[in-house]
Amino acid sequence: MSVLTRPSNKTLRLIAYVSVACAIGAACIWLLATPNSESTNDAYVTADFTLLAARIPGQLSEVPVADNQQVKTGQLIARIDDRDFRAALMSAEADVAAAKASVVNYDAEIARHPALVAQARATLRSDEAEIQFARANAARYSNLSEAGAGTTQEQQRSSSALAEQLAQQSRNQAVLVATEQNLDVLRAQRDKAAGALAHSEATLQQAKLNLSYTEIRAPVDGKIGRRSARVGAFVTPGAPLVAIVPLSDAYVVANFQENQLARMRPGARVRIKVDSFPGVVIRGHVDSLAPATGVSFAPIAPENATGNFTKVVQRVPVKISIDPGQQAASALSVGLSVETEVDVGKPAEVSINGADPK
Repeated sequence: MSVLTRPSNKTLRLIAYVSVACAIGAACIWLLATPNSESTNDAYVTADFTLLAARIPGQLSEVPVADNQQVKTGQLIARIDDRDFRAALMSAEADVAAAKASVVNYDAEIARHPALVAQARATLRSDEAEIQFARANAARYSNLSEAGAGTTQEQQRSSSALAEQLAQQSRNQAVLVATEQNLDVLRAQRDKAAGALAHSEATLQQAKLNLSYTEIRAPVDGKIGRRSARVGAFVTPGAPLVAIVPLSDAYVVANFQENQLARMRPGARVRIKVDSFPGVVIRGHVDSLAPATGVSFAPIAPENATGNFTKVVQRVPVKISIDPGQQAASALSVGLSVETEVDVGKPAEVSINGADPK
């Protein structure tokens, strides 16, 4: 018959020490295998620069900025000779004045039209009175002639006067009809003049715009780069003159390997080291991750459906914003190579939004 012996306290303590040591070792292995940062040296400084171009053709009369000069919003960058455009503006202003006068004239004609109609009707009423008198006079001379008390000449004269009054009434009746119908003509002519005025005003507005386009000003704060504008050069619409680089809004595009993105999130802290500034660290944060790898936007995408396949680790562009208030950041230039280190922190429970944890 065997007897079970209870482990001694010394043995229990040894087991506990070994267990703690194993746990510490496992934790160290986990920390070494799961770094809290991801880094890459495939990163560059960039900025959304603005290309300035002329909107009208002309000869440059002034270029008051130099290469690599710092400029402010609204500052004059170049001026096109504006003499032709000022002459066009004066001509357009004269056309507008003439068109306005034409509209005013037709308005006056329309306003006096009721008076002309009333005058024509009054003339007809006068004609009616004259006709009644001439008709009575002709009847009287006719009776006298038949009674032998009047002459044939007087009878003919009175009959002729009656006929003349009737003809005059017909003419004045036609004048009344024409005067009444002339209102529609005046209104149509007035509408035509109003259309010409609108066209002249549009031409004037375009002339003002063209004159304003002779001054090319900076739309943003930044630094002049790639300046091709020179005094005396003839420019055409759309031809780039200068580029303005807003260095205050510069950012970094870092191309991380696809296996480095599992724990990378917008807002994560980033340390940026610039090759041209040894020992200087610039702070930033992850702004966003590109929706596709860099090769996806290549003009000729690789075709992996044919031939032998060799897996190549892809890189995804990550936009990194530079935190404000750093003196070193103001000295950055577009295109500089940098090294970025992103603080990814603890491993996420769900590596990709919407995916099920494994």
